[in-house]
Amino acid sequence: MKIVKTYSHLNGLEYLIVHRKKLWQEVKNVIADVDASVCRTKVSKEVRMRGELKFSPIEMNRMFAQRLEAQAWRESRVSYWVTQDEKLIRRTMTLPADAQKKTIEDAGEQPIFSYNQTDFVKERVALEVQFGKYAFVAYDLFVKHLAFYVRDEIDVGIEILPMKSLQAEMSSGPGYFEGELYNVIRNGRGVPSVPLVMVGIAP
Repeated sequence: MKIVKTYSHLNGLEYLIVHRKKLWQEVKNVIADVDASVCRTKVSKEVRMRGELKFSPIEMNRMFAQRLEAQAWRESRVSYWVTQDEKLIRRTMTLPADAQKKTIEDAGEQPIFSYNQTDFVKERVALEVQFGKYAFVAYDLFVKHLAFYVRDEIDVGIEILPMKSLQAEMSSGPGYFEGELYNVIRNGRGVPSVPLVMVGIAP
């Protein structure tokens, strides 16, 4: 596969080039090593495309995962506790997870366990390969990367997305670079408040 477009939000790409140059090259090498042609395995069941062979998101994800894991990219989770009280959430948000739970219990509220998970993290860089529904992309960009950044787990997030040309050859529903670029720009220069690199790919 090849990178067609990149978008640097809050100097995310510039950060990679200066501070994680080797890592950024590694990501580019992984993308170049994925052969999209062997992922055209999904038989469409949609009326207008019935019987056509489409690119399989599952297969593409699998190929990316194999290559990233071989380069020591690993899953990471951040656990935390939530409750119904807004002021209590603000008080506990920056505390360690065990202290969050105790503070919520001491205030007489019920602590509810939650977590954010990202598929690949290496040297304080988070990476998501997103061929899922468009709602998952929004969650990555506006919640997941931000949560890891606010907790000082990462310095920048990378989101790999299909270009519209690739998405059109997949089943309906996945998000695509051009659409998500619009969503990020529409929210203004500082939202989300985490450095990001959006990467649009195609065969």
